[in-house]
Amino acid sequence: MRTLVVILGPTAVGKTDISLELAEQLQTSIISADSRQLYADLKIGTAAPTPDQQARVRHHFVGTLQLSDYYSAAQYADEVLALLEQLFKSQDTVLMTGGSMMYIDAVCQGIDDIPSVDADTRAMMWQRYEEVGLEGLQRELKMLDPEYYAIVDLKNYKRIVHALEICYMTGKTFTSFRQRKQVKRPFHIIKIGLNRERDELFNRINQRVDQMMQEGMLEEAKKVYPFRHLNSLNTVGYKELFKYFDGEWTLEDAVEKIKRNTRIYAKKQLTWFKKDMSIRWFHPDQRTDIFSYINMQINA
Repeated sequence: MRTLVVILGPTAVGKTDISLELAEQLQTSIISADSRQLYADLKIGTAAPTPDQQARVRHHFVGTLQLSDYYSAAQYADEVLALLEQLFKSQDTVLMTGGSMMYIDAVCQGIDDIPSVDADTRAMMWQRYEEVGLEGLQRELKMLDPEYYAIVDLKNYKRIVHALEICYMTGKTFTSFRQRKQVKRPFHIIKIGLNRERDELFNRINQRVDQMMQEGMLEEAKKVYPFRHLNSLNTVGYKELFKYFDGEWTLEDAVEKIKRNTRIYAKKQLTWFKKDMSIRWFHPDQRTDIFSYINMQINA
């Protein structure tokens, strides 16, 4: 039976090690489901697979884009489905791993059929953004669509604006367009969620940020700083270091903000994933149980 095994969970939970070991056991490759690891210039700050890890197991959708490239969850889903069609010709099981919620959902259950925004609404919303700023739009979104407000990256002004565009144009919540009936895929899907106790996860996040800084994230951020206006760099880690380069924060402040904002993002990931009842959750240390469960599902 054609099977896609999905290893998902919050950032820094420990998906990489388990995915590598599982891919070797299953003799398959890994499809990355990380919307920022796609960018070739963001290796350290996105904890992209190292050359050694990529030598162990072949990875897809890592380092394939330039910072200026436009990319969406819909494009990702189309390209992953096309790749799976090819991979399934020579193997029965493929592994996908990552924490980008919309990308995983797009592959597993289809992308939402969200209406195109008309020019008048778009112009109106950008005028609102100039008038009331991001905080004002955040308040409007909390009032009009509290469910989406609870999970969206509140610092990502483009997503806030787009959600409000849909609310004002249609008179419905943005969330209502994100709850389409699940599409049936021509392969079996096994979803494994990894999680840890809150303090344990947060400590790992803090340690990972320190490790990234030791590995040269500051220098990586300096190289991409001239392109800070691009959407690809509206990303935790880079945004905070840009504030340091601008002289608004000390380096110590920037690093602490990276840690805090990464913890906030991890909580949003878990809020999103916990709504999916098809996910079977494990602690990453339960490797034997994880691998046994997957093998049992594959052979069922």
